[in-house]
Amino acid sequence: MTRTTSSLRSGARRALLSLAVPLLALPLVPGAALAQDYPSKPITLIVPFPPGGPTDVASRIIGQKLEEGLGQPIVVDNRAGASGTIGAGLAARAKPDGYTLLMLATPTLLADHLYARVNYKLFEDFDPVGNVYDLPIVLVVNPKSLPEVKTLQDLVEKAKAEKGKLNYTTAGVGSFGHLTTEMLKKLAGFDMLHVAYRGSAPAVTDLLGGQVPIMFSDLIAVLPHIQSGALHALAVGTAKGVSLLPDVKSVADQGFPGFDATSWGAMLAPKGTPEEIVARLSEELKKALADAEVQKKLEGVGTFAAWQSPEQLAERMRADHERWGQVIRENNITRD
Repeated sequence: MTRTTSSLRSGARRALLSLAVPLLALPLVPGAALAQDYPSKPITLIVPFPPGGPTDVASRIIGQKLEEGLGQPIVVDNRAGASGTIGAGLAARAKPDGYTLLMLATPTLLADHLYARVNYKLFEDFDPVGNVYDLPIVLVVNPKSLPEVKTLQDLVEKAKAEKGKLNYTTAGVGSFGHLTTEMLKKLAGFDMLHVAYRGSAPAVTDLLGGQVPIMFSDLIAVLPHIQSGALHALAVGTAKGVSLLPDVKSVADQGFPGFDATSWGAMLAPKGTPEEIVARLSEELKKALADAEVQKKLEGVGTFAAWQSPEQLAERMRADHERWGQVIRENNITRD
């Protein structure tokens, strides 16, 4: 009787243990199964800027290539407004299943420095997937308005002589062009009056018209006008020159060593997206950016493929968030 009872108890324990093993594994099954089947439907890429802008154009080029590797459509969803914060807020609240992604651009990275309140916490609400592109910024003048300004040093001397009366334009208060110009002004010891527009297009229109003679602009917006001769490029903000403007030196190479201003775009996923899915997206993004045709298309519109891993992107986000945040604080720049 004792042996029978003991055997029964032992058998019961074995039965319970056999049940416990799959039960312990259950929390891992949903995420793993999701990643294994991913993707099984179209993926939405939220672009928090209007159609036709640099972030939108680059996103569509990359999205088309990603479709090949992922086997599902990439649907670009433009949700513009407030330096990208509206779209970023929507992405932050999306289900973290890999079917909603965000294309982050520099203005959205810096928005919490400029606005009293934003509807997302960048470093808490998102997981980095990978850096996508670099967008060089270039200092240009209207040669009809400032025919005597041929070089960066000419501009510095002109601005000093004008003692703050010379105007420059940007795509808006707190735009990357605004921050870059303020950094240059401090380094070179001159002043200019900021004339802010609502967007790059109207600023470039008035730049071409001569209403405002100077602008630090993203390369996409002004490249055709540089090529036509309507605008004259004085310097690029990147640490070194860019291939699309082989005759234009960087600010750093014209007497201001260490100057480096590059806008960029990166892909993020809502926080909590399964690691396997983030890894799959990151690998497909890396492959897409290594494609020669994709690189050619990006360069054709003034951007450059610039792959970085999730870990490298996280470091870049924090470094630029702090660096440009300091420029914003020092110049008391705010947005409504």
